[in-house]
Amino acid sequence: MKGESTRFGTFEVADNSLLTFPSGILGFPEWTQYVLLDHDTDAPFKWLQCMESPQLAFVVLDPSYFKPDYQIQIPLDALIEIQKQDSDELSVVTVLTIPSHDPSAVTANLRGPLVMNHRTRLCKQLVLSDDLPTRYPLFSEATPQRPSSDRPVHASAC
Repeated sequence: MKGESTRFGTFEVADNSLLTFPSGILGFPEWTQYVLLDHDTDAPFKWLQCMESPQLAFVVLDPSYFKPDYQIQIPLDALIEIQKQDSDELSVVTVLTIPSHDPSAVTANLRGPLVMNHRTRLCKQLVLSDDLPTRYPLFSEATPQRPSSDRPVHASAC
């Protein structure tokens, strides 16, 4: 299948790489089909590109790169929506905001992570506790840690 993006032009997408957000993403409920694209294969950042709207894309990042202690509880209704079974592998990413006036001031939305079921390719944006910030700074005096490939996803069911 062909995809269109205002950032990447026309690109090919395998049908099995499509991600479906049955409820959409906050602010964009009508667009449900996305694909993850690499901007730079050496960087941990990815683009979540909407397949239905070429101008809609989000920069996302695995939170273990910048906040290794980030843990979430996934509500039962979200697990049902993404058709989670016991053996399914889930992954979690956060949506980043990169200010054009100061790219070093990039922040992550820890309150609204995206949960992805690898088997079903169904995804859900969660809305978590008000205790978690929507603009968590990625860069501080501490050096971000790169996650190990065997580190488990810090997500559990409620």
